Amino acid sequence: MNPNDPTTDSLPTSRRTVIINTGLAAAAIAGLSSCTNSATAPDSQPAATSGGASGGSSGAGGPVSVKTTEIPIGNGKIFPDTQTVITQPKKGQFKAFSAICTHMGCLVDSITTTINCPCHGSKYSIADGSVVNPPAPKPLPPKTIKVDGTDLVVS
Repeated sequence: MNPNDPTTDSLPTSRRTVIINTGLAAAAIAGLSSCTNSATAPDSQPAATSGGASGGSSGAGGPVSVKTTEIPIGNGKIFPDTQTVITQPKKGQFKAFSAICTHMGCLVDSITTTINCPCHGSKYSIADGSVVNPPAPKPLPPKTIKVDGTDLVVS
């Protein structure tokens, strides 16, 4: 190789290449920022619940013990510490689900007639955890719930 031969590192960059690369970089940044939300991480979610968390809950995914009277009919309650949602779609019918949204892993934060995720607007049925409003791709995973008189235990 001759030291006087130009290398590709010293060749001038064309104006067209600069414009194309700048446009691609801008599109990539815009695409990434549209997928990012400051509230997407479960740990950053507020511990807002429908009625507050109480009962004998322990570590994430651990058992939840609560009285049946603490779960409103046609609504429910979120237990952020155990990432659990308990609902009572009809009087005496209790359901339990994971409180982690299947879209981006956010913690659901409220229950109305649906279980609601604050990050991107996903909503789930209180009766079966199915997706009522996307972008969630899958239903909330069910959890095992046992009713013993006035006591509920979710594991």
